Amino acid sequence: MSALLGRPAAMLATVAHHQIRLSCDVPLDGGQVLRRPRIAFRTYGRLAADGGNAILVFHALTGDQYVASDHPVTGKPGWWHRVVGPGRPVDTDRHFVICANVIGGCMGSEGPALDHPVTGEPWAIDFPVVTIADMVRAQVALLDELGVGRLLAVIGGSMGGMLALQFAADHPDRARAVIAIATAARHSAQNIAFHEVGRQAIMADPDWCQGRFLACGRRPTKGLAVARMAAHITYLSEAGLTERFGRRLQGRDRPSFGFDADFQVESYLRHQGMTFVERFDANSYLYITRAMDYFDLGERHGGRLADAFRGSRARFALVSFDSDWLYPTAEARRIVQALVAAGAHASLVELSSPHGHDSFLLDMPELNRVIDGFLRATERAP
Repeated sequence: MSALLGRPAAMLATVAHHQIRLSCDVPLDGGQVLRRPRIAFRTYGRLAADGGNAILVFHALTGDQYVASDHPVTGKPGWWHRVVGPGRPVDTDRHFVICANVIGGCMGSEGPALDHPVTGEPWAIDFPVVTIADMVRAQVALLDELGVGRLLAVIGGSMGGMLALQFAADHPDRARAVIAIATAARHSAQNIAFHEVGRQAIMADPDWCQGRFLACGRRPTKGLAVARMAAHITYLSEAGLTERFGRRLQGRDRPSFGFDADFQVESYLRHQGMTFVERFDANSYLYITRAMDYFDLGERHGGRLADAFRGSRARFALVSFDSDWLYPTAEARRIVQALVAAGAHASLVELSSPHGHDSFLLDMPELNRVIDGFLRATERAP
């Protein structure tokens, strides 16, 4: 394990992404401005002549723009290839799909790992703190660059769901439908607490170098791996962990009476940590988790969430999972209640799954049917 964690993630630094530099600046909630930031993105399918078949997919915390194509670092299929593709619910034979890496990310969009446009050195910790609203602002600018006007839908799960809701609140006439999956309208104290554990693990790693590890030729891989391990626990459920691992030992028939990975669940979490550091930047993890922690859609409306959606004409579908304790159904219900109070068309579907928060990334025919049905109903609607 230690040998792998010490190896520089060279591929991450050298991957070439499809990237453009925006022709406009992006103002940030923190008061700073990103000057013509770079945005990395992928598109799938063809834009219809009337432009009415475009769908913007938002990725989650550790996702990226490779929603339906092989990942350039890991070689694995796109993170939502079960949902996006030919004949899938988000049908690339029928829809024009756009997915962009968020600002603050590490897969080609403006973020701490990219070179500062003035100094030529990595932004590192000098990158400004961004919010979910800032991320949406940058992606709307990307849509304008691509000549995409009103969207058929915006879709996202987890942080992607937050981005979809923020998009609907800030641009009420820009999308006909909003599908928000396994998400919330604000980050809870518990969510913030888990993120803080991960951030402290990264910053406590001596290879973090006060955030300037790239200039030092080092990477805080041990801290980032621990952050991933802690976060990954929140994506699962107790029942799912018990069913999959229980208290079974890993490759042995008796305990070692030491601190190796005796249990299968320990080995699994260590593997998650080790593989994650090969495809993600530690500073991006800090910035994106901070953006999620700041997220509170009703805050700017005096805590009245319904007011965030006043005037929206979009159709909303909220999807939750009964085993998701990170963003439970109660959070989705709160959003739907606010939408109804605002006069919006909204529905909530709770799906049964033993796999917790990560259910939206797994093979779930029920979720596919919900997405497909809702998109087709939106296409038929006036």
